[in-house]
Amino acid sequence: MSLDRRALFGLAAAAAATPAIAAPPPDPTEIVALWPGKPPGAQRIVPREQIVDRRATSGFQDRFVTGIGAPLMTVFRPAKPNGAAVLIAHGGGYIRVVIDKEGFEVGHRLAAVGVTAFVLRYRLPAEGWDRQADVPLQDAQRAIRLIRARAGDWGVDPKRICAMGFSAGGHVAASLATRYGATVYDAIDAADRLEARPDLSALMYPVIDMARPFAHLGSREALLGKPPEPGAEAAYSPHRHVDGRTPPTFLVHAWDDGSAPTENSLNYLAALRAAKVPAEAHLFEEGGHGFGIGLARGKPAAVWPDLFLAWAARRGFMGRSA
Repeated sequence: MSLDRRALFGLAAAAAATPAIAAPPPDPTEIVALWPGKPPGAQRIVPREQIVDRRATSGFQDRFVTGIGAPLMTVFRPAKPNGAAVLIAHGGGYIRVVIDKEGFEVGHRLAAVGVTAFVLRYRLPAEGWDRQADVPLQDAQRAIRLIRARAGDWGVDPKRICAMGFSAGGHVAASLATRYGATVYDAIDAADRLEARPDLSALMYPVIDMARPFAHLGSREALLGKPPEPGAEAAYSPHRHVDGRTPPTFLVHAWDDGSAPTENSLNYLAALRAAKVPAEAHLFEEGGHGFGIGLARGKPAAVWPDLFLAWAARRGFMGRSA
């Protein structure tokens, strides 16, 4: 099939209008298992991990994982660590975990400016665990405690740890910020005596409200079941549990988000203000949902990593200059 000059010009223009997503660097090889044996609430048979790459349909490396029977952290070590650490919880609607665009991309970006990043592969609540609604929080609490316990190994200041989450991972991070002190598993070693409260939190287009009309219904069903038990919506809506010890928070959302309405961030922001917790929020006209870093290119929301780093630096989080 041949194309005339007008058609070729049209294809070139379309290509120019599409933000290029560079080939990703290699995955880090440092992996930290969260639990020494089976995780809390495990049944006799635990889920079997499956990783799917949607590159053929998305046009870029776009992996997701299900069947998470052995939750873990992937460590992104900077060449010159500045002492700051970020625990990253990817999204995926609590039915999968999106590895690249809301995890590894962000880990590489943070490591490039001196921040040690830990990408959390948390368990999915509906994959056959006891106390399923607490399963992601169990993993998040344990992850923060392990980072503090091994802070010296990674060159991390145990008083400079941020919890960052995207979409359903934003619910994980917000739950950690508001329920860090909840006893959701039995202590297994010395690490579990350490504080699970993050020093900062960053919530990116987060799932927050478990009640209609603002709930992301898929996340709610995977976390709480269908229908939720009485009282579960309130118990697992983080904006209802903000208090004066909730860490300072950075929020990002896009006005055109068709999955998690902006009210999720706005209601959390209102709760922070009522509790006099320092916060900064950015509501972009364009960005949609699930943009991470690569898919935000060419849109107003693309500036969020720089805004986050500037905010974190103002709060003394970055330590030595990034």
